[in-house]
Order: sequence, then C-alpha cells, then structure tokens
Amino acid sequence: MAVTLRKRQISPGGMQIASMIDVVFLLLIYFMVGATLQKQEADISFQLPGVVEQREPINLPDEQIIEITENGQVVVNEFPYDAPGASRLVELAGMLSRFREASIANKIEPLVTIAPHDSVPHQIIVRVMDACSMAGIVSVNFSFNLEE
Repeated sequence: MAVTLRKRQISPGGMQIASMIDVVFLLLIYFMVGATLQKQEADISFQLPGVVEQREPINLPDEQIIEITENGQVVVNEFPYDAPGASRLVELAGMLSRFREASIANKIEPLVTIAPHDSVPHQIIVRVMDACSMAGIVSVNFSFNLEE
C-alpha cells in the first residue's frame, strides 16, 4: 500500500495587522473619552488687591529725618537701622521705599532730611544717600547744627 504524502503549503510567518489596528483604535477612543471626563475649571470672579489711590491726603509725615550718631548708627524715628559698619544699608533702603510708596499713594512728595553728627565720616553719609537712591527718593536735604 502506498501512502501518498501531500505537501502542505507553509504560509510565511507574519502578524495579523487588522487586530492590532482595532486595539489601537480602542485605546485611542478610551483616552479621548477619559480626557473629556475631567472637570473643567470654573471661572471665579474676584479681584486681586492692588494700590488704592486716595482722593484726600491722609495725615502722614511728609518728611523722614535720618539721624546719624557719632558711632555711625543710622536712626530713624528712634529706631536703629542696619549695623554701623554695614557696607550697604539694606534695611534703611527698604523702609525708605515703603515710605516712598505710601507718599506717592497719598499724593505727596517723599522728602528725607539727613542729620549727621559733626564727627561722622562722609563715607557713612554717602551710604545713607545711596540708600535713598535705591529707594527712589530724590528729595534729600541736610540738617546741621549752627551752635558754635
């Protein structure tokens, strides 16, 4: 008895691309729907605080008197600012910039008077003037004793 063998046709190996396209479309639809389920942010209407302009001037001191003591300490309204040997008077400049902003909001010109002691070196006076410049104050006067 003779057995006849039939040769099977071997198909070349490969991937079924149709099922992969179906999976990609399902993932695309899933992420699109998931992205639209996020709650939209609501518009909350509120105003941030800002600078309020005064219609009538408030009774503020229109002048700051900066005293410089014998040891080089800078004093404004009996409150000492910075150290006597500081190279930059940052605390004083911050206070003067706040004074300038308050004066501008009150519609008055900020004025500073520097009252140094007779024995104070000029370098410290220049540092105080630099602090005034950093704060944006341009009206600076000097006070001195005429008692001789």
